Amino acid sequence: MRIWNEIRGYPLRAFLICLAAYTFSQMDLALFGYAIPAIRQEFGVSLKLMGWVFSASFIIGGVGDVGLALLADRAGRTQVMQASIISSSIVIALHAIVPGLLLLTLLRGLAIATGGILYPVSGAIVAEEAPARLRGLFAGLLQTGYPIGWLFASLLAAPLLTRYGWRPVFLIGLLSLPYVFVVRRYLRESPRYVAAKKSLATDGTVHEIKLAALLVPAMRRRTITLFIAQYLFVIAYGGSAFWFPTYFVEARGFELGTSTYLVGIGNGVGVIGYILAAVVGEFYLTRRNTVVLWTLLGNLAFLYLIWGTTEFAESIAAFAVMCVFFYGAIAVKFAFVAEVFPTHLRATGLAVCSSLAVTLGIATGPLAVSYVVEAYGWNIAFSTVVVVPLFFAGLLYLLLKPIPSGLEVEEVSRLSAGLR
Repeated sequence: MRIWNEIRGYPLRAFLICLAAYTFSQMDLALFGYAIPAIRQEFGVSLKLMGWVFSASFIIGGVGDVGLALLADRAGRTQVMQASIISSSIVIALHAIVPGLLLLTLLRGLAIATGGILYPVSGAIVAEEAPARLRGLFAGLLQTGYPIGWLFASLLAAPLLTRYGWRPVFLIGLLSLPYVFVVRRYLRESPRYVAAKKSLATDGTVHEIKLAALLVPAMRRRTITLFIAQYLFVIAYGGSAFWFPTYFVEARGFELGTSTYLVGIGNGVGVIGYILAAVVGEFYLTRRNTVVLWTLLGNLAFLYLIWGTTEFAESIAAFAVMCVFFYGAIAVKFAFVAEVFPTHLRATGLAVCSSLAVTLGIATGPLAVSYVVEAYGWNIAFSTVVVVPLFFAGLLYLLLKPIPSGLEVEEVSRLSAGLR
């Protein structure tokens, strides 16, 4: 009853609105992963060339994300969120009529930028609106939008892929377009953000909303450590998640529709891991220690999936367990990053240490896997490009301070910098 009294009203409303927006963005972005085998077949694209498509599009998207995050911290998070929903929906739908690979790559970059900005923007809003002792739980549960989005995308995309091919699949992106009216009507700028902007304007330091502010002495270590750890994590994530539908078709011999359902259902079960990670990080371990534990357990599960399974039933079970820990680590990792930056730089810090690191990691991981696969096969590629960086990504968090849960975001930021 006490928890309900703390979250009811606007905090819960803001969380649900942000969760739905993030779910829509992940559903839209997931469509490309499911369509890759069919796209490769139509355009006659090799695995290496598709890796370069990933790399180029995510570099474009990463740069766009940072620019949009700076705009969000300067002009307002809700305004950028609305623009993101509209532009992302349209760009995703345009994939359906793309005539060639070059334009497809450009559209992917624009989709990643316009849809990906919802990651730091929604996270910043939730971190600032949630009650202090439940902030990690809220921020962690927000990340369930990723597996839920991939699950919904698989349920909608699988029958279309089987019956009509890959192009109509991207029209699913238009489903999120009307949601902009919900955001416009029911979501506000957080009081913390409004107060921080007013304070900066009053003392003449509004110019501090810039990238260089993340590298001042008080923030340099956490910024660099978080960026490298996230980059390594997403090399592993990007080198596996976007290739899994292709892997199960080409290496395991599953049908495209079957592969799509397997990945979607596995991600759906993985929601459990996101929730468990958020709860453990909030109430039992520190968020830092939970990130390390979940990442290393996810690594072990991944190894078993690729080397210890062959049949469909055991593959889907192992894939689901891997999602629980490997992908579930994202929930507590995001909560950790969201609270260590000061309010006036929160969206920018999230964009650099999460979104930019994510896009660069995905620009690296799938490309590296594509080259190693052609030389040594899928399992060796996954073992070297996924398992190794994931291991070091988990250990890097041990360089950061374990911060107790339940503190206000201002106090967390000060403690992270070694201030009192």
